[in-house]
Parts: sequence; structure tokens; C-alpha cells
Amino acid sequence: MKRPSGDNIHVLDNSYAREQYAKYSYEQKQVIFRRRRLTVLFILAVFIFTSAGIALFKDHQRLRLMRAYQVETQAKKKQTETEKSTLEKEVALLKDEDYVGKLARSRYFYSKSGELIYPLPENRDSQLKEDTSNP
Repeated sequence: MKRPSGDNIHVLDNSYAREQYAKYSYEQKQVIFRRRRLTVLFILAVFIFTSAGIALFKDHQRLRLMRAYQVETQAKKKQTETEKSTLEKEVALLKDEDYVGKLARSRYFYSKSGELIYPLPENRDSQLKEDTSNP
């Protein structure tokens, strides 16, 4: 079959043809308008979802840091409570006069009246080490 050449095609120039060309042109403009509108909506949706994703990621990072801080704070609280209970026990012991007297005799070589103290060299060195380590 032979292909028609450009010389064989003629455009009809009547009112019906012009009306059909105008209708086709209007439909093409509507398609272009719809595509542009969908493109704008798509870009807007991508922007909104990206913004929400970034905010969600930042909140997740902040939450992770807060949880780490919470764990650290709870560990510090536990340590502080342990120190507090130790100090409360020590305060309770320091209220006992017998304990304070015994502590003064052992650390600072105080004696009761008529009592003699014989410091031994190894005990004295270990005692001095304890005194320098305990402020």
C-alpha cells in the first residue's frame, strides 16, 4: 500500500470542521490545565509530607535524647539515695556516744583516763592511709 504524500491531504474549511478544531483545542487546553493543577497539588503534597517527616524525625531524636537523660538521671538518683542512706546510718551512729568514743580512740589515738595506747607501725601506716583517703 502506498503512503499518502503531503500533497494528497487537504483541510476542510467549513463551519463544522472549525467547530471540531475549536472543541479539540479547548479539550487540549483543559488537559494541560488539569496536568498543571495536579503537578502543583503533587508538589504541595510532597512539601507537606516532607515537612511532617522532618518534624517527626526531629521529635524522635529529641525523644531518644530525653530517654537517655532519664536513664542517666535515674542512675544518679539511685546513687544519691544510696549515699543518703549511708550518711543517715553514719549520722545515727554518730549520735551514739560509745561509737563516737570508739571512733576517736581508733582514729585519733584518744584514750580514756588510765588507758594506755600502744600504736603498732603497720596499724599506724594503714590508719594514716585511711585518714588521707577519707576527708
